[in-house]
Amino acid sequence: MPSAGLSTRRAVQLAALLALAVFYTVQLAGALLPNVPVFVAASLAGLALDLYLTHKQPGLLALLGKVRFDVTTRQLLRDMLVVIGLVRIPEVPPDIERPLTLLLLAAYAAHFLCQAVAQLVRRTRTLPVVTRNIDTSALHLTNAPSRLLARQPSRRLLRFSIPGTLGLMLSAGLSAQEWGLIGVSCTLLLSLSSAVYLGTWLLPKKRSKSEQDVLAWLDKWLAQYRPTIGMYFSGGATSAYQANMWLSTLAQLDGRPLIVLRERFMVQKIDATDIPIVCIPKVAHLMRLEHSTLKVLLHPANSGKTSQVLRIPTLKHAFINHGESDKLSSCNPYAKAYDQVWVAGEAARERYQLAEVGVDDKDVVEVGRPQLSPIQHADERAAAPKSDYTTVLYAPTWEGWDGNPGNTSVRLAGENIVKALLADPKVRLLYKPHPMTGSVDPRAGAADQRIRALITQANAARGGARRSTEAVAELERRTTELDRVSTTAFRRSADEMERMKIQGTPEEGNAERVRAATEAWEAAYWASFPEWEHQIIDGPRPAIFTCFNQADLLISDVSSVVSDYLSSEKPYAVANTSGMSEEEFRATFPTVRAGTVLSPDAQQIPALLESVRHPEKDALVRARKELKTHLLGPSDPPSLVRFNAAGLELAAEAEARNTRVARRTAEIPGQREMEEAAEEAEMEAPTTADPEDAVPT
Repeated sequence: MPSAGLSTRRAVQLAALLALAVFYTVQLAGALLPNVPVFVAASLAGLALDLYLTHKQPGLLALLGKVRFDVTTRQLLRDMLVVIGLVRIPEVPPDIERPLTLLLLAAYAAHFLCQAVAQLVRRTRTLPVVTRNIDTSALHLTNAPSRLLARQPSRRLLRFSIPGTLGLMLSAGLSAQEWGLIGVSCTLLLSLSSAVYLGTWLLPKKRSKSEQDVLAWLDKWLAQYRPTIGMYFSGGATSAYQANMWLSTLAQLDGRPLIVLRERFMVQKIDATDIPIVCIPKVAHLMRLEHSTLKVLLHPANSGKTSQVLRIPTLKHAFINHGESDKLSSCNPYAKAYDQVWVAGEAARERYQLAEVGVDDKDVVEVGRPQLSPIQHADERAAAPKSDYTTVLYAPTWEGWDGNPGNTSVRLAGENIVKALLADPKVRLLYKPHPMTGSVDPRAGAADQRIRALITQANAARGGARRSTEAVAELERRTTELDRVSTTAFRRSADEMERMKIQGTPEEGNAERVRAATEAWEAAYWASFPEWEHQIIDGPRPAIFTCFNQADLLISDVSSVVSDYLSSEKPYAVANTSGMSEEEFRATFPTVRAGTVLSPDAQQIPALLESVRHPEKDALVRARKELKTHLLGPSDPPSLVRFNAAGLELAAEAEARNTRVARRTAEIPGQREMEEAAEEAEMEAPTTADPEDAVPT
C-alpha cells in the first residue's frame, strides 16, 4: 500500500540521517582517542554515505540545507575532524598541521572560485527567449559544459574531495605526511582546472549573443516568418495537456501559426509539432509582438500572465478553453477580458448567458470542437468485431480547488461504482482517474488507491489467458519507435541553449510521423492485453480519446469528458454526489440529460449494463444525438472549417482596427515621433524590478 511505502521511505531517510550523525560522532571519537582504524573507517564511511545520499536522496539533503547543514558545511566539518585526528595521532609528523590547513583553505577557495565561474557561465547562457522548431544557426549557439561542473556544486565538491580524503587517510594510516599533501593538492588542482575550463565559455568563441542581439534576431525572424495566428499559453508543469490538445487544430489553420509560451520549462512540455514555438518570459520582450504580423492569439487557459499579453493593442484575443462542462469554471468571469469567446455549441452560449459574468452574447462564437475528430462514432464501434465483454470506461474528474464533494465521484461513489462493475463477470473495466486526483483532498487520493486495489484483486481472481510474449514485445518495439520520433535525445549535460540549438528547424513531416507512430502504439497497447483484463490507466498514454474508442459505456462526473465522449453518441452515465435529487441534478447540469444518473450507491449499474448490451432497451439514443448537436454544434460544416473561418474573420478585424489606428496616428502631428521617443526612453531606462511582476495598466 502507498502508506506503507511512504512509512518505509521515511524510515530509510531517518536511518540515513542517524547514520550520518553516527559517522561524525565516531570520527570525532577516533580523532580524540586517537584510534586510527576507527578514525579512518568513520571518515571514509561518512564521505561514502554523503556521496550516496547526494545521488539517491537529494530531497533529504535539501532538508539539511534548510537548517544550514548543507554539503559545504558537512564536508568542512569532516575535513576539520580529519585535521584534528592527524594532529593527535602521535605517529604523524607534528608539523603537518600548517601546510595541510593552508592547502585545505586553498582547495575551498578554488571550489568557490569554480562555483562563481559556473554561475557566470549559466547567466551568459540564459537567453531572453527560448525557441523550438526555429532555425537558430544565426545565433551561433554552443553546447553546454559538463553538468557536474556547471550545475552540480554539491556533487562536484564531494567528488573532488575524494583524492584529498583518501590522501589524508593514508597519512593517518601510514604516518606519512606526503600522502595527505598530495591528495589535497589533487583536490585543489581539480577545482582550479575546472574553473579555468569553465572560463573558456566566457570567451568570445563560446560566449552567447547579448540580449540585444538575440532580441534583434527574434524581430528579424518574426519579420521573415510573418506569423498570422498563434496560441498563447502559460501554466504549471502539469497543465501542458491544455495546450497540447490544440496542436493538431492549430497546425491545420490557414496562415502561419505560432505558439507563444511564457515559462521556460514549458518548451519541452509541448508535444511533438512542426509549429514554431517561442518562449518569451519577460513582459518587456513580449511587447515586441506588437510590431509583428501576428493578428490573433488563441488562449486555451486563463493564467495570471494572460493579462500581460492582453495589453498588446494590435492583437485580437479569443478564449478557446481546454474543455467545456457544466461546471462554473467553464464560465469564468475572466473570459470577458478577451475579444471573443469561442465555444463548441449553443449549450455553452446559454451557459454564459445564465452565468451573467459580463460576456456579451455577440462576442460568443460557436466553432465546435475540431480536436474530437479521432473519436469514433457509435456506428463504427458497432461494426467492429463483437467481444464477449462489455468495456466500461470509468474516468472521474478530480476534486477541484474548492473541494466540493459534488466535483468528483471518487470519494463518495467510486468504490461502489467499481464494485458493481467488477461484480459483473462480462465487464472489462478501464479506470482512468484525473492526474490531479487527491492533490487537494487526501480522502480522494485514499479512495483512488482503494479503487486500484479492488481492480488488482479482481484481475488476480480472474482466470484466462495471460498477455502473450509476442504482443508485449510488439508493444515494447512500438514504444521505442514512438519515443524516438516524438522526443529529442539530449546529452545529460544539455542546458536550455543546447536544446534550443538541437531543436531547430524540424524534419519535414515529423508531426505526421509522430501521429502514425502514436496510432501504431495505441493498436499495440490494446492488443497486448487479453480482452478480459481490467486496466488502470495512468499517464498521458494512452490518451483519453483512444480510451473512448475502446469503451461501450462511459461513467464519469460533470466534466468536459462527458461532452467530448458525447460526440460518439454512445451511452454514458454521470455520478451524482452533489446531494441534489436526480431532477435537480439534471436541471442544473444539461450535459446529464441524455445519460443515466448514478446515485452514490451505484444501484443503477446492472440496468445500465443491460441497456448497453441490448440496444433495443436503450431509450436515450435520440436524446444523445440531439444533445450532441446542442453541445458541440452541427456536423456540417465541419468544426475545423468553422474554427478556421472564425480565425480568419478575427484576423481581418484586427487588421481593420490597426489600419484605422495607424491612419488616426498619422493625422496627429508629431504623434509618431513622441511615441518612438517614449519607447526609446523606456528601453534605455535602468530596470530596478522584475517586469514579470508588473501590474498591467
